Amino acid sequence: MNFVIYPAIDLRGGKVVRLQEGDPARMTAYSENPAEAAQRWLNAGARWLHVVSLDGAFGESDKVNHSALRDILRVAKELDASVQFGGGIRSLETVESALSLGVSRVVLGTIAIEDPDTVANALMKFGAEQIAVGIDARDGLVRVRGWKENSGISATDLATQMRDLNLRTVIFTDVSRDGVGKGLNISATHELADGSGLDVIASGGVHTVEDVMAARNANLAGVIVGRALYEGTIDLKSALETEVS
Repeated sequence: MNFVIYPAIDLRGGKVVRLQEGDPARMTAYSENPAEAAQRWLNAGARWLHVVSLDGAFGESDKVNHSALRDILRVAKELDASVQFGGGIRSLETVESALSLGVSRVVLGTIAIEDPDTVANALMKFGAEQIAVGIDARDGLVRVRGWKENSGISATDLATQMRDLNLRTVIFTDVSRDGVGKGLNISATHELADGSGLDVIASGGVHTVEDVMAARNANLAGVIVGRALYEGTIDLKSALETEVS
C-alpha cells in the first residue's frame, strides 16, 4: 500500500471553496478557476486529486460543478494524473457516468447507509479499484446528506459492513475537524483502519506537514489536504516528499 497525498478541490457553484465543519454558511472561496487549481497541484507533483461536488452532496443542482469536473479531468489527463470524485453520487447510473468521464475512483457516501445494495452492485460491476466509500463522522456516528443528518450508525459498523461487500478503500473524515486546522483525528482514523482492515484515507483538519507525517506513520493509505494548501500552511512539494521518504 503506497501512501498518497490528495489535494482537495471542493466545488460549490463551480468555484473552489472550503467549508468549516461542513457548514455552507462558513464557506471560504479560493478560486473561480478549478482547472487552474488542478494544474497548480499537479504541477507541484501530485499524482491524485480529490474532487467533491458540494452542491451534489447537499442535494442541489450541480451541473456547473460537472462542467468544472470535466475541465479538471482534461488537465489531469494531460499530466497523467488520477481523479477521485464524490458528492451526490447515489445511483449506479451516476457512478457509471462519472467513470465514463474519466474519473478514476468514485466516492460514495449517503448511499452506503441508505442503499448498500447499490454499493455492492457498483463494486461487482466496476471493481474495488474504482469504488470508495466516504465515512464522515461526528462523535463516532456517521453523518449523511452533506453532513446535515445523523445516521445513528457508527463509523466502525459501516466500515465493517462495507468490507463484507468487498470494498477496499474508505475515506474517513472527522466532521468536527474539517476545515478548521485542528489536526487529524489520528486515533479514530487508525482505529477504523485497524478494526476494519480497509485502506483508509484520512481527511479533516490537516494543517501542517506534521499532520501528513502522522497519517503516514499511522500506516494509513493516504491523506486529503485542503485548506492548508490554499492558505499556505503546507507546501505541497515538501509534503509530497513524505510519500516516498
